[in-house]
Amino acid sequence: MSPPTDLPDLDASSSALDVRIASRSGGFTGHTSGLASECVQANLAILPAGLAADFRRYCALNPQACPLLGVTEPGDPMLAALGADLDLRTDVPRYRVWRDGELVDEPTDVLRWWRDDLVAFVIGCSFSFEHALLAEGIPLRHVEQGRNVAMYRTSIPTTPAGVFRGPTVVSMRPLTAADAIRAVQITSKLPQVHGAPLHLGDPSRIGIGDIARPDYGDAVDIRDGELPVFWACGVTPQSAIATARPPFCITHAPGHMLVTDLLNRDLIDV
Repeated sequence: MSPPTDLPDLDASSSALDVRIASRSGGFTGHTSGLASECVQANLAILPAGLAADFRRYCALNPQACPLLGVTEPGDPMLAALGADLDLRTDVPRYRVWRDGELVDEPTDVLRWWRDDLVAFVIGCSFSFEHALLAEGIPLRHVEQGRNVAMYRTSIPTTPAGVFRGPTVVSMRPLTAADAIRAVQITSKLPQVHGAPLHLGDPSRIGIGDIARPDYGDAVDIRDGELPVFWACGVTPQSAIATARPPFCITHAPGHMLVTDLLNRDLIDV
């Protein structure tokens, strides 16, 4: 069946529900950076119940990379606290399905993959603090260039829990020194969506060999007078899951986030 053609165009002023309906219908399968800019966006990891306790502990031990916003009961795909009629099986633009650590599918819904023993973890995303940066006049290159944010595996280890371990993944935004200072001040008040940067400047200090070749997302231009600024990223738990090689797992595709009804302004630590 072809996706509907009468969906509204999506942009920063769209509602979270608009984005979810477009994703649910198959009419939108792109990355969500810059969409529904007042709403909290989130990463998604879905695991068998037998691994849920270890993964929840992994998130608790690594809160900057894995800030938990919600956890479902086994087999329940709904999470009403995060959105009206929100269905985790259909409302992400693109998913990844894994078996034994290997990617086996990248569908636009996971209805046929859903099982009664699955527990979903919803984890804060740096796209949520982008609204705060833009509101303060801090430009974001990937938004300007219409690209997904650049993400990199680093040499910064996470704290292991059970079978879950691995490196911290970071997202990068090039900023002037003055804007970087302001970005630190702004994002430090948003710990539920990764908080302040982990690193500023020389990428080799955190194990990134070639900043022009991100591990996930798209490369962006870094201009004279700018430095790369790195935040902990919600792709970190995907990396830990890949290392653990669970028999079955579902995640969002990088950059293709769950857009919730939570508002970014409600996450600010005053």
